[in-house]
Parts: sequence; C-alpha cells; structure tokens
Amino acid sequence: MYTFEELLEKVNAGIQNRAQKLNRKEPVKLYEPIEYTLDMGGKRLRPVLVLHSYNLFSDEVSDAIPVALGIEVFHNFTLLHDDIMDNAGMRRGRPTVHKKYSENSAILSGDAMAFLAYEYLLESKAEQITGVARLFSKTAIEVCEGQQYDMDFETRMDVTEAEYLEMIRLKTAVLLACSLKSGALLANASGEMAEQLYDFGTNLGMAFQLQDDMLDTFGNQETFGKKIGGDILANKKTFLLIKAFEMATEKQAAKLLEWTGKTRFNPEEKIREVKAIFNQIGVQEQIQKKIDHFYQQSRQILTEIKLPENRKEPLKKLSEKMLQRVY
Repeated sequence: MYTFEELLEKVNAGIQNRAQKLNRKEPVKLYEPIEYTLDMGGKRLRPVLVLHSYNLFSDEVSDAIPVALGIEVFHNFTLLHDDIMDNAGMRRGRPTVHKKYSENSAILSGDAMAFLAYEYLLESKAEQITGVARLFSKTAIEVCEGQQYDMDFETRMDVTEAEYLEMIRLKTAVLLACSLKSGALLANASGEMAEQLYDFGTNLGMAFQLQDDMLDTFGNQETFGKKIGGDILANKKTFLLIKAFEMATEKQAAKLLEWTGKTRFNPEEKIREVKAIFNQIGVQEQIQKKIDHFYQQSRQILTEIKLPENRKEPLKKLSEKMLQRVY
C-alpha cells in the first residue's frame, strides 16, 4: 500500500511532466497561463484520492495516473473561472490568472484546460474507461450546477440549510466522490464497492467544505492560508450565516441584516461585529455538529467496505488529514 506522500509524489511528477510539454506548445499566450496554474501547486487531494481508491484493489497505481491528472486539471480549470466570477486577486499566495494575464486569457486558457482534462483522462487503457468518462461528464455538469446555485444565492436572503447543503454537494463533494469511484472503476472493483466509495467521498466532501466555511470565520489565518473573514465581507450564504438568521433573536437578526446590507463599511469592524453575533448565537457549535455528522457518516461507510483493514488504513488517514483533526 502506498502512503499519501508517495502518491502525491507520483501526481506532482505527472503534473510537472505535462506542464513541461505545455511549455513547448504554441500559441504561448494560451498555454502559459495553464502552466502557471499547474505550477501553483495545491493540496492535490482529488488525484491522490483516485490513486488511493485504485490502490485498494491493485498496486499498479501508475495505470490510474492519466485519470488522476485529468481530474486535477479539471479542478484547476474550475478555479480559473471561479476566480473571475469572484474577482479574486490571489490564489495559493500568487496572483490569480485573470489578474496576472487578463480576464480573456483566463477564460480561454480555462476552456483549453477543460478539454485537456478529457484528453488526459482518455489516455487510460482501462476496460472501464467509458464508464469513468460518463461519470466524469456527469460530475462536470454537477459542478457547474453547484456554481450556478452559489451565484443565485448572492441575491437571496432566504437560502435554507437544505439548499446550501445541496449546493456544496454539487460544487465540492461530487468531485471528491467522482475521484474515489473512478479509481475503483479503473481497478475493476465491484459496482457495490464503487458506489460505497462514491458515498464515502460525498460525505467526506460535505464535511471538508463545511470545515472550510468554519475556518474562513473562526480559523487561524496562518494555518488556514488565507485571510479570515472573506465570507463575511462578501455576505456569502454559508451554513454559518444561514444558521445565524435561523436562530437569531429579533435584535440579532436586525443587526445581521444591517451589516449584510451595508455597501460602505470598515472591513475589520464588519468581521468583528458579525463574528460577535455568531458567537452569541452559537453557530460555531452548530456547524461543528454538522461537520461531525458527515465525517462520521464517511467513516461508517468506509468501515462497511469489505476489504482488509490494512488496505483501507491509508484512506482513513487521508480523511483524517483532510479534516485537520484526529477523531
């Protein structure tokens, strides 16, 4: 069995190899932003999950690398377009593609990345590649659906908890689930096990995104890796804000509405005041309960998969690492 670090090394080597090939392609202004994006690094969770899942059934993980790279390139493509829609200036400590180059360059290079993802995916010679391609296409559409819901929520103040959870399932969780199911399909695992790994990934992805929401408000800026309070400043309809409005007193709700309605404000003051209301209401405890729920669901599913425990151990450790805690 491979460790996370060993699989990450294989993924990084594959990404570096592809980036070097792109560096030699014309036109330069199309491929340079793609190389820049891939060189930015990142957690590489999705491609490693493909390989971990494949490794449950086979030690020949190199056979799954084309699909792992395709999923990682697709994920990075979505970030290019997300950054344009959010007008984000920084990504992983570096200027976003549309800031470094131009918005048009980010759109076109992102489009090229979407097709490169399929090209890499279809390099696989696995028997089940058609099924993997269908799953990938379905997932790609779902990610777009999730992004649209997220954009729709920007102009709504009546977003429900159920709507929010469905949005993050589509925008975040399904790609993690796709990564795990793809690895299983490539290794010719049974349909039942492939579905179990999909469900495991969905629940893990839900917990992962909810924790990201919590850390954006209550995390440590140094360990979180980006400025705390961004969701508050943008009035993002996260679980925290939705739950706050649901549980707030009349006075607290009025104060929240006042802050979310302001167009001119001191950023530090807004973050401080909204966090104070969140603390009064106790929404951090509420989101932690929801994180625990989805995480425990994922652990239960992993327990039920009929494979030796030692083969499941690396995936168990990775899920713990993703949640940045040991349960």
